[in-house]
Amino acid sequence: MAARQFRLPSYRLPVDGYVLLIVLCAATAAVIPARGIVAEGLDQGIKWVIALLFFLYGARLSPQAAWAGAKHWRLHLVVFAATFILFPLLGLALQPLVGAGLLSPQLYAGVILLCALPSTVQSSIAFTSIARGNVAAAICSASVSSLIGIIITPVVVGLILHNGGSGPLISLHDVEKIGLQLFVPFLAGQLSRPLTARWMERQRKLLGYVDRGSILLVVYSAFSEGMVSGMWHQIGLSDVAVLLLVNAALLGAMLGLTTLAARKLGFHKADEITIVFCGSKKSLAAGLPMATVLFPAGMVGLAVLPLMLFHQMQLMVCAAMARRYAKRPEEDTGRRPGNDAGKPGTAQAA
Repeated sequence: MAARQFRLPSYRLPVDGYVLLIVLCAATAAVIPARGIVAEGLDQGIKWVIALLFFLYGARLSPQAAWAGAKHWRLHLVVFAATFILFPLLGLALQPLVGAGLLSPQLYAGVILLCALPSTVQSSIAFTSIARGNVAAAICSASVSSLIGIIITPVVVGLILHNGGSGPLISLHDVEKIGLQLFVPFLAGQLSRPLTARWMERQRKLLGYVDRGSILLVVYSAFSEGMVSGMWHQIGLSDVAVLLLVNAALLGAMLGLTTLAARKLGFHKADEITIVFCGSKKSLAAGLPMATVLFPAGMVGLAVLPLMLFHQMQLMVCAAMARRYAKRPEEDTGRRPGNDAGKPGTAQAA
């Protein structure tokens, strides 16, 4: 009689591997921070790294893909309103936490940065596809969100922090710096597409390593500066606990409000999925380099902490939601009465 074989069940950690690498870089900076001439050289290198990142974003963003779903204007207006109006308003509503001593001004600045950032591109589209949502509309909304976020995010952050007394209003010098480090490289990338688009398409894996590696370098630099300046002595476990609660409240509120808005406005299920995933998520890839431009070097480490925690939380929650959406009956992808946005062919899943 053959012996019975037993296999232990395999489990996957519900943690994004890239987030683990980011945590590892932060831990390395805590033990071996960059100092002196090394830190100065790293600071100069980061400026070029950020320019390279936004050049790559511009070179890889196809204008045709960005505008493919532009006719679905009702959906896009809802997503953009959620991303750049509702989210910042929720962040502004959290300002009393600073007065109550629950959030430091530096961490609150990070929360505002989080609330003002554009939506993710890759994960928003991926979750929409898994959930059998309107992928074409997700591509358009997420891509255009990342584009206009280069302009809107710094303005929103500056206005809110100035009004709340937590930081200065963006000056002409700041606008010039943001333009040179973010918008000009992005525009150069767009203009280079006739020459670089095919090569970029062939080297997608290599370029993925480049931009992810660049972000890791930004994290190491930011956390090194925080260690050298002594800023990390200002944060404790209670601060992290408050941030986790704030992030959970923000994510829960946005998921609920985007779902409610999509249903009240008569969107069918596939469009609802796109609105929920594109309107409730924030881009870590855009937020980290933007933080180095918007905040003083010694403050960047604390300012990006809310975003890093939120990023992992949104991945875990949205992954579970996408799987749940995907289990719905096929007939749920149909149109709802009175909705002119759900025409055949606009809600096909990838």
